[in-house]
Amino acid sequence: MLKIYNTLARDKQTFKPIIAGKVSMYVCGMTVYDFCHLGHARVMVVFDMVSRWLRASGYQVTYVRNITDIDDKIIKRAQENNETITQLTQRFIDAMNEDASELGVIRPDIEPKATEFVDSMIQMISTLITKGFAYVAANGDVFYSVNQFKGYGKLSGKSLEDLRAGERVEVDTHKKDPMDFVLWKAAKPSEPSWDSPFGGPNGGKGRPGWHIECSAMSSHYLGKHFDIHGGGQDLQFPHHENEIAQSEAAHGKACEVEATHGDIPHSHDGKPCQMVNYWMHNGFVRVDNEKMSKSLGNFFTIRTVLAQYDAEVVRFFILRAHYRSPLNYSDKHLDDAKLALTRLYTALRGYEIIDAHVDWQHPQAIRFKAAMDDDFNTPEAMAVLFDLTNEVNKTKAIDTASLLKNLAGILGLLQQDANDFLQGSLNDKLPNLVTEDYIVLQISQRNEAKKNKKYAEADQIRKELAEAGILLEDTPQGTIWRKA
Repeated sequence: MLKIYNTLARDKQTFKPIIAGKVSMYVCGMTVYDFCHLGHARVMVVFDMVSRWLRASGYQVTYVRNITDIDDKIIKRAQENNETITQLTQRFIDAMNEDASELGVIRPDIEPKATEFVDSMIQMISTLITKGFAYVAANGDVFYSVNQFKGYGKLSGKSLEDLRAGERVEVDTHKKDPMDFVLWKAAKPSEPSWDSPFGGPNGGKGRPGWHIECSAMSSHYLGKHFDIHGGGQDLQFPHHENEIAQSEAAHGKACEVEATHGDIPHSHDGKPCQMVNYWMHNGFVRVDNEKMSKSLGNFFTIRTVLAQYDAEVVRFFILRAHYRSPLNYSDKHLDDAKLALTRLYTALRGYEIIDAHVDWQHPQAIRFKAAMDDDFNTPEAMAVLFDLTNEVNKTKAIDTASLLKNLAGILGLLQQDANDFLQGSLNDKLPNLVTEDYIVLQISQRNEAKKNKKYAEADQIRKELAEAGILLEDTPQGTIWRKA
């Protein structure tokens, strides 16, 4: 049975969907004011992998990933560019979708934009005010009162006392408590705004805060209680913590009938029903042991990386690490990923595989399933792929090659024609790629090309290695190499 590490429980838990056979999953998406970087790529690829495995396991999945198309950064960038917010956001939504498609990411079932749900957010904020969980400040902003929600901090493990102890002097004197967070921002000159019933100096005109959008959109599409909520580790606090506070305060015990599992708190046992059963967070992408981010200036856009590496190499690089582990970016790690993926493709060379059927009784398929059911353990699943590669190289059995391709396909890998990928590999002239393992692999490919009377291809391999400073010599004992 599938087990998922639940951030809320701080443990792996057996996955039990609210409705048998169906999975509802919401993932926090991108704020679209610039090109996506590798940190965004990891979120896209990781939860694409999760969705793929859930579907391969027989679940009917509803996957929602939102788009934040209104916030301070977006407004500032549009003003700097002298363009409308819609022009800016649509341009980067299109770019995001292009990048995701390159990485083999299947589009989520639903991709709502924040600006399409402002009315829903206003309704939820009004409910929170009525219930005493929120208040309208003198300046027209609406704040959530964290003191009123008893469970605040349960996702992050932070207590209000600890948070206050580490809090800087609060600049916004309109808050009742420094930890209160904004639900609605009163209108400012030259900024977009919507009418609201909240009053204040601007007659209620304003725009929603960031946290409220996900609560409104997730409940609209998935209900007040759903299975999985995902996102990057950096969103665990405060964003996801605030989502819980907003949603559970607004909805109360609304999922009383839906919750049926004794291991999930629900209103039948006197506890308030929780918003989400399983919280998933992927680890950071790091550069020189620092989190990759725009604020630190150490980020690499997906487009920059794809200009240097095949998109499937980048996907392989992301999935080679467990989704909860840090992912260390470097050219060397991507070069290693390219070599490893090239090894998989080399094993498939010469096979025409059309049938996507997986024999789940095969010992290696059983291993693969066990790995994926263990909190989506892609490193172990990939170990299965390399063991299958060894079997293909030894036995030349098409059934084994088919299993290799089809299991990899569940991860979104080995989706290209093997010859096309390998030809692209030959054209890679990066000097740091020319390792001993790479040279041996290229010699093997050259021998295979000669065996199949593809002499032009064999000559191209020799030429590429010569340009990289590696000379080949054919002897009766085989091909040997030396540095020029």
